[in-house]
Amino acid sequence: MVSGSGATPATVVEGWLGELGIVPLDHGEREGAHSWDLLLHGRRRRDVRVTLILQPDVACIAWVHYAPPIGDGFRRSYRQLLRWNDELPFAKFGLAEDERLVLTAELAADGLDRDRLGLALARLLGMCDLLLDASRQWIWPLGTQPAPPPEASPSAVLERYGGELAELARPVDG
Repeated sequence: MVSGSGATPATVVEGWLGELGIVPLDHGEREGAHSWDLLLHGRRRRDVRVTLILQPDVACIAWVHYAPPIGDGFRRSYRQLLRWNDELPFAKFGLAEDERLVLTAELAADGLDRDRLGLALARLLGMCDLLLDASRQWIWPLGTQPAPPPEASPSAVLERYGGELAELARPVDG
């Protein structure tokens, strides 16, 4: 991780977020790990909540709160998630302790820079857009997708790094 003139890793990441046009909702620090809560918008899926966690000597993890908890009867859903884990590189689905679906991208701290972070965030948004129709029943279990707020335009990271996401340009089984 490159840091400039005595800046801490956390301030470097905050600077990158600013350069990427991202304003965190919240920031925290515990036991040397830093976290930022972000609200980003895809082209199709809006209000994607992302938690960025930086352990400076280890990794940076971008963690999407993909959908609310799914119940025990959703084995088909689990199979679908495993297929997507196999089909889509660079990010993986899993379950949080509270059974919420999460989508994560892990970036090694060594070599972490603004562009790698921006590309990872764009990739997560691109996956949220690509898989929206196939996962609609998980994201909005009551069946109604809320209307996006009028000011919710796609996040700038999609415009900046979208051209580098060839792996998301093809259809994925739903």
